[in-house]
Amino acid sequence: MRWTPGFVFALILGGVVPAAAQDTAPESLDQLGPEIDALFAKYQTEAHIPGMVYGVVRDGRLAYVKGIGVQNLVDKRRVTPDSLFRIASMTKAFTALAILKLRDDGKLRLDDLAEQHIPEMKGWTYPTRDSPRIRVRDLLQHVGGLVTDDPWGDRQQVLPQDEFTRLIAAGVPFSRVPQSRHEYSNLGYALLGRIVTNASGMPYTAYVQRTILAPLGMTSSGYDAPKAPTARTALGYRWENGRWSAEPEMADGAFNAMGGLQVSASDYAKWVAFLLSAWPARDDADDGPVKRATVREVAQGLNFVSVTNRIGASGATACKQAAAYGMGWRVAQDCDLGLTLAHGGGYPGYGSHVMLMPDHGVGVFALANRTYAGPSGPAWDTAVAIEKAGLLRARSIPVSPAVAEAYAAARAAYAAGHLGPLQGRLAMNFLMDRSVDNWAAEFAELKKEVGECPADEPLAPMGAMSTAFRLDCEKGKLDGILLLAPTKPATVQALRFRVVAPEARP
Repeated sequence: MRWTPGFVFALILGGVVPAAAQDTAPESLDQLGPEIDALFAKYQTEAHIPGMVYGVVRDGRLAYVKGIGVQNLVDKRRVTPDSLFRIASMTKAFTALAILKLRDDGKLRLDDLAEQHIPEMKGWTYPTRDSPRIRVRDLLQHVGGLVTDDPWGDRQQVLPQDEFTRLIAAGVPFSRVPQSRHEYSNLGYALLGRIVTNASGMPYTAYVQRTILAPLGMTSSGYDAPKAPTARTALGYRWENGRWSAEPEMADGAFNAMGGLQVSASDYAKWVAFLLSAWPARDDADDGPVKRATVREVAQGLNFVSVTNRIGASGATACKQAAAYGMGWRVAQDCDLGLTLAHGGGYPGYGSHVMLMPDHGVGVFALANRTYAGPSGPAWDTAVAIEKAGLLRARSIPVSPAVAEAYAAARAAYAAGHLGPLQGRLAMNFLMDRSVDNWAAEFAELKKEVGECPADEPLAPMGAMSTAFRLDCEKGKLDGILLLAPTKPATVQALRFRVVAPEARP
């Protein structure tokens, strides 16, 4: 493979080039059903889970769903898509979106000090004299300096609101200075629940029910699990000393915002479909309960990026992920799956996991009724299986008029062997970076190798100002990158070509 000078620039932009045409991918997930079922059946057996339900949301609907095992060990009622499970920390995504909606409605700002909305926090003693005070956004992204508290926080679900008020007023010890490092905090999300209550003027649960659950048609979902229909409730169990024992049912309490929501798979799929519908940005009617732009905001992992392995069987062999905590979601870039948003849920009696692939409009989730059962592995393995089957299709970016016009001129310049067709379209840097004579020499050299290029493949835009392209030539193919400058009218700041190596040609 021969690289033209400066083509490394294209790699910095992401190295995106049009892929070779694939065979038509299947339209249904049904053919993957046995493979998906095997992944979850194996996990259920190995993790000693009485019952679980899992589903795949694709193109706005629940495209595949299955319940296995039993809701409870007494009457052994089978798990169905309508069985009710608590989702533990997957509740945090609902709390985060509630905060963002209140921001949209002018009820708070993310940079507000949390104590502006929770007066009992004003007396807190911070670790150092120069400690920043906790902001609302710090709680959203777990950078408030509070200690990781999964075992303790999980048991605070039933804490009465008045006792929570006293706990806040007494102050808490800090694990570290706020904003200095990510540290997961259930208490932080319980505080966000109190902020929702105080900023909205109604109980947290009522606000989420009114502004998110009801508009999405999640009629079976709620926070007071012991009052849910018995016939549909998946009771929670722990596996200990080689046997199951029932966990106590926990009533709605002050820590509900960090983990108290109960859903069915049928309901939860509506939530997943709504979130995925926020991508890509577009001009369609925006009639959801929360604006699309606000939903996309949860994917902004603005703090303390880490390098991690992909969850699941392929984690050891897949390329590393760059991951951070967004707002109620763990956000990562995956080399095969693109942008991913994921979160687990561990709770007395329950375990769950969800992962979204917004670039493709696909989400996978699983709900189980065993303490801290975390079906993250089969969920991610399902996503990888979908990708390998060719069912993960990137949502296309439209070609902007500016890119289309500049590309047509670039093709004409190659055909002419000089920059004449690009006259008047070049940014001020273009000829400073490479002279007219050198461009003519470059075109001549490329034509010796691949000849004229009478045809091309569909453009692969990387945004409204850039595109990758592939030219079909007499003796091979040329890949390239076209990048426009931020000027009006749009001008070309960079144009790069690469001869495709024989082994890379379709």
